[in-house]
Amino acid sequence: MSIIIKSQNEIAIMRQAGKAVSRVLQRLAREVRPGMKTQELDIICEEELARCGAKASFKGYRGFPASVCVSINDEVVHGIPGTRVICEGDIVSLDVGAIVDGFQGDAAITVGVGETSPLARELMAVTQGALAAGIAAARAGSHLGDVSAAIQQYVESRGFSVVREYTGHGIGREMHEEPQIPNVGVPGEGVLLRKGMTLAIEPMVNAGGWATRVCGDHWTVVTADGSLSAHFEHTIAVTDGEPEILTAI
Repeated sequence: MSIIIKSQNEIAIMRQAGKAVSRVLQRLAREVRPGMKTQELDIICEEELARCGAKASFKGYRGFPASVCVSINDEVVHGIPGTRVICEGDIVSLDVGAIVDGFQGDAAITVGVGETSPLARELMAVTQGALAAGIAAARAGSHLGDVSAAIQQYVESRGFSVVREYTGHGIGREMHEEPQIPNVGVPGEGVLLRKGMTLAIEPMVNAGGWATRVCGDHWTVVTADGSLSAHFEHTIAVTDGEPEILTAI
């Protein structure tokens, strides 16, 4: 396993990529509405990335055909924008990556469209809280297992389940670098965190069981039991103190 420690100059560039991601996600959250086709969100994403002077991380990555992942209701991650129409009451996960001067930022949010169910609102709140718990545990001198365990404990103590087949990841010049960051784990185990590590922490949380399956498009991941799923993510830098959120919204 080769883990890259970033210099302060490299982190400064990643800060710019993170700012671009944040701007895109803020605009997408404002624009999403009932009656909209998901491909419209991809167009908006590309427009906003261009305004930021950034390139899309996702488009063309391993053949992915779009600049944003749009995952609705029981879709966990990697939903491909297309002709699907967003409906009142849907929850929509939006995952965006941006490249600036060769360095990457990656973040995701889940938003409710109009009036959503109490279960959906609780699921989104718990997933966002799990992300905050994971980030708070990402301190120099801690272990990766501390991050994973913080996420798992937060989610499971509230009656939801954590997706296990997909993980967070290191990030920098490449979108996916070492280490992988599971959302379940044991405190004190795993990689020792050091100042200058840059990580994409991303809990994916299901209202039902944790199992998932991949759809026929070979990209879209859905819950195996058809339950709702939510996704929140930030790119962070490990420091001597509080982690720095590079994609802060």
